[in-house]
Amino acid sequence: MALNFDNLEKKTKINFKNKKLLIQSLTHKSYDSVNSNEKLEFLGDRVLGLVISKKLFEIYPDEKEGILDKKLSFLVNKKKCLEVAKSINLEKFILIGNAEQKQILIQDKIISDCCEALIGAIYLDQGLDKVEKFILKIWKKHLTASSKTFVDAKTKLQEYSLKKYKKLPIYKLLENSGPRHKPIIKVGVRLESTKYFNAKGSSKKDAEQKAASLLLESINKI
Repeated sequence: MALNFDNLEKKTKINFKNKKLLIQSLTHKSYDSVNSNEKLEFLGDRVLGLVISKKLFEIYPDEKEGILDKKLSFLVNKKKCLEVAKSINLEKFILIGNAEQKQILIQDKIISDCCEALIGAIYLDQGLDKVEKFILKIWKKHLTASSKTFVDAKTKLQEYSLKKYKKLPIYKLLENSGPRHKPIIKVGVRLESTKYFNAKGSSKKDAEQKAASLLLESINKI
């Protein structure tokens, strides 16, 4: 195998006992559908959620559950996993497709999925204590940023609409196109007294957030 995984071990400061776990965590199904990283990604997602939840519980003992939940969502989403993955140049070690496909830009989702799979692999190979130390170190700056309360656009819009109109915002699915692995979703949202504000995203949730943000900007509530 051409890739030098020793460099990744140096970056993560994790010396794998079972190198096969490390390689599998970086193997996309287009490269090997039998030994892909999908199950490790599933495991890593849960391990990441546990470790970050525990840390938030420790550093914010007086916060309400709803606020902790928002902080958790901010810290463990695909976008954050992508940022963390790129901080250790994880994309350089991903096994995807054939030699020609390797020349194309690897999709962000694949990179963030590999980040979760790597966490799953570290957990199986090294145990909970080691993977916890790894996560807390690599997520350190993001945990520091979580001292601010992050309220997403959909939540802000919902709170505004309920306060002003006693009604929820109205969302409408306008378009669902593109291939299954890279969909394009178009969504519209309006309030009792507004027109529809439309936005596109890679998922329904993403499109709704963008549409809500546009509407909030229009009423100067963002």
